[in-house]
Amino acid sequence: MASIFDKLVTLVRGTGTNIGQTIVDKNAITILEQEVRDATAAITDARNALVKQMGERKVKTNATDQIDQKLKELGSWTQQAIDKGNEALARECAGKIAALENERAELQKTVDSMSENISRLEASIKQGDVTIAALKRRIDAVKATEQVQRAQETVSAAGTGANAKVRNALDSLDRISSRQEQHAAELEAANEVASQVGDGGLEQRLAEAGILPGATAADDVLARFKKPGA
Repeated sequence: MASIFDKLVTLVRGTGTNIGQTIVDKNAITILEQEVRDATAAITDARNALVKQMGERKVKTNATDQIDQKLKELGSWTQQAIDKGNEALARECAGKIAALENERAELQKTVDSMSENISRLEASIKQGDVTIAALKRRIDAVKATEQVQRAQETVSAAGTGANAKVRNALDSLDRISSRQEQHAAELEAANEVASQVGDGGLEQRLAEAGILPGATAADDVLARFKKPGA
């Protein structure tokens, strides 16, 4: 029976689009974890089969040992019957030995076949354990990398947002400063206008006439340039 992964890959090839492959890639970890569970279950079954095979082989091996013991006993009886000249009894024992030897040969074939099956199962289980361990390490590595990348994306997004907020705040400060400078200029201009409107420009005219303390009139300046007696 095809595995879940094989079925999905077959589905991808059958559709002839990238949609199926995208689904497989997006759920690759989930699929692989299910494959690991399936493989682990299969290895458990293989171990159970191995234990059963080894148990059955043990029973068959014990049976061959019992036959060997019986053959040894019959061989002794056969020899004793020959030594006593009892040909009929010796032949009867020989017939029993022949039957047991045939039975033992069949048992040995079964034991040998079981031993081969046990060796193959042991190799498959060992390889399966190695493969599952490698898959688990790969899955753990992919998960760790994915977590790091997600954290990096979160930090990057937060940093981008923070930078944008800082830029907005600086822009706001610049606008506030500009408005303050504009307002200060407007206030200064308003004060100048207010001072001129308040006295009708009297102080300025007094200063020009040289009447205000420290003020110099245009006539005074001209007088300094005229020659005495002119």
